[in-house]
Amino acid sequence: MTEQSPSPRIPLKLEVEYRKSYGRSADYGLLKNISITGAFLEHENEALKASDKVCITFKVGGRVRKINASIIWSNGKGAGIKFLPANNRDVQIVDDLMYFVESKREGRRDVLDDIFRQAG
Repeated sequence: MTEQSPSPRIPLKLEVEYRKSYGRSADYGLLKNISITGAFLEHENEALKASDKVCITFKVGGRVRKINASIIWSNGKGAGIKFLPANNRDVQIVDDLMYFVESKREGRRDVLDDIFRQAG
């Protein structure tokens, strides 16, 4: 895999708060997919531009998490963001979120398997 190839993405729908670096007001959006290196942020903020720095806040398992990111591209519907982990803890936050999303999805599969077994 080359450095420019995107990491595999996991689809999700997670409401997040984001704030431009040094910004006073927060905006809200929806993470639509995520990988260990970045995500797609659905938003309606025309002011987000490529190379802007943002801090994204989200909740996972009842805990509030924050991670810094850089806007790679943006249009009126969303933005591609690259996570800017400052340390291993930041990487772990993203990994925890990905694990949380996957385990919820697998939990649904177990329920569906049970339903199909009972129906069959």
